[in-house]
Amino acid sequence: MKTLLICHEGASLDQEVLARWLNSFSNLTGILLVHEPTKRGWRRVRREIKRVGVLRFLDVLAFRIYYWLLLAGKDRSWERRRLEEGCHAYPELSPRTLVLKTSSPNTSEAQQFIAQLAPDLVLARCKSLLKDSIFSIPPKGTFVMHPGICPEYRNAHGCFWALANDDLKKVGMTLLRIDKGVDTGPTFGYYTYPYDEFNESHIVIQHRVVLDNLPALQTKLTEIYAGSALPLDVSGRSSATWGQPWLTRYLRWKHRARKRAT
Repeated sequence: MKTLLICHEGASLDQEVLARWLNSFSNLTGILLVHEPTKRGWRRVRREIKRVGVLRFLDVLAFRIYYWLLLAGKDRSWERRRLEEGCHAYPELSPRTLVLKTSSPNTSEAQQFIAQLAPDLVLARCKSLLKDSIFSIPPKGTFVMHPGICPEYRNAHGCFWALANDDLKKVGMTLLRIDKGVDTGPTFGYYTYPYDEFNESHIVIQHRVVLDNLPALQTKLTEIYAGSALPLDVSGRSSATWGQPWLTRYLRWKHRARKRAT
């Protein structure tokens, strides 16, 4: 099985751990490293303002400030530990593994890179929606590990919003094959772990729903390649898209988590 990884440059748990993991059971032919220009971040800001309005966007900004002042340091320490553990668990990549750095996974050079390497399956760990000309290249499909249970928690930060909504049984990751919609493709599995909503941040939880399930994900991707995996039936379930975390909802969640823990 030939695979290819799309991830953001500097996202070490993806760039190092997931790449090594993929290479441990498949032929990882290449890594597409995305280094987004600043203007793309501003586009996301404008989209979020249009989606939630200016006043609610201040709630989004307040959470960003709160996170970087009070939570980010602890999360970075956790990420460093998991990076070290992952690098010990999986061997280094072969120097023959090709790497292309690009400003977007949808560029013509990215398309040519993927087409030339001809992977059977692509794993996309990026924020950008992929064009049909990109995600349709691998014959077995392009897959995402979406941080949220779909279809109820589509788009961004699904784990956060499930926790903020006290929807504690819907905190997890969805393995789905990309189609032309936003997290609407065929679903091949749900993955979670016994998370600690009081002591862990939503960022750590989003990482762990992936990293704590790598053996099961290896099995599922192998089944998909073999053609023995069937998508789950999600018909009749509610579907919703979500956006960036709000400080008001974060504080409410942690208050309720504290009460549940006592």
